[in-house]
Amino acid sequence: MSNNRNKVISYKYLRLIVIIVILFLSSILYLLADRYLIEHIEAKITEDIAQGTDSAEENEAFYDDWNYKSDGISINIEKVELGSGKRKITYFVADVELKDSSYLHTAFAKNEFGRNIVDETSKIAQDNNAIFAINGDYYGFRNDGVLIRNSILYRDVPARTALAIYKDGTMSSFDENEIDSANLLTNGVVHTLSFGPVLVKDGRVADDFTKISIDTNFGNRSIQETNPRTGIGIIAANHYAFIVVDGRKENYSIGMSLSEFADLFTKYGCIEAYNLDGGGSSTMYFMGRVVNNPLGKEKERKISDILYIK
Repeated sequence: MSNNRNKVISYKYLRLIVIIVILFLSSILYLLADRYLIEHIEAKITEDIAQGTDSAEENEAFYDDWNYKSDGISINIEKVELGSGKRKITYFVADVELKDSSYLHTAFAKNEFGRNIVDETSKIAQDNNAIFAINGDYYGFRNDGVLIRNSILYRDVPARTALAIYKDGTMSSFDENEIDSANLLTNGVVHTLSFGPVLVKDGRVADDFTKISIDTNFGNRSIQETNPRTGIGIIAANHYAFIVVDGRKENYSIGMSLSEFADLFTKYGCIEAYNLDGGGSSTMYFMGRVVNNPLGKEKERKISDILYIK
């Protein structure tokens, strides 16, 4: 009898342990899903806000696969190939001149602000009738940063050096911990992007990039190695250079280091430039098609936001 009773007790303990392990693993899986998969909608964006309340009316436009010209917008996209074999680099630079800042917009995936709300760059662009677009800063990956879009403050958790785009068509970097968000809005900031690092400041390459790291799903890692890149630079007010570098595919494009990327913006005459989300996110869209080849697989990564021209 004693042995049978011990077996029953052992079975009960074993069952209890199994239940505890299952609950523990279920909790971990839920937390991971909540962090990376489950959508958390904090605000729905109305159509007038999503597309900008000051949107200008466009007259007749002339365009082909690489160019667009109207009274208010001029876009010229160039595909550049450098080197050969395993060291080949392929990038795309869009020279964009606007009559005023009302043609430059930002948009959230599904026109909803929150965490884990994502879609392809091309889909977000099409939803907003964009002529041209690039991926943004993937704000939904983080819970911090100062996030102003279309003159509305959505998040105010200072964390890093960010980029401000102003209503007068200029842009500059700023330390989120040193400038109050209310002052940003008062000073005419229309959009902020919180990623980095700063690539070009006052016409010069900004920093020593070898010590810079970025937060990822699995902790911090260096982003100086060759990678696909997305960035925005400014040549003069309302005159921008948007550059997307493909990477991670031998004999097509290996990508660029941050130093190479920064040098590229100075080559195109930018006085300020800022690094945006890269890797599989790096995407350039123009007139209904994806111009580049994301990760060499012609497959877009779903992201949370874009910069676009309309």
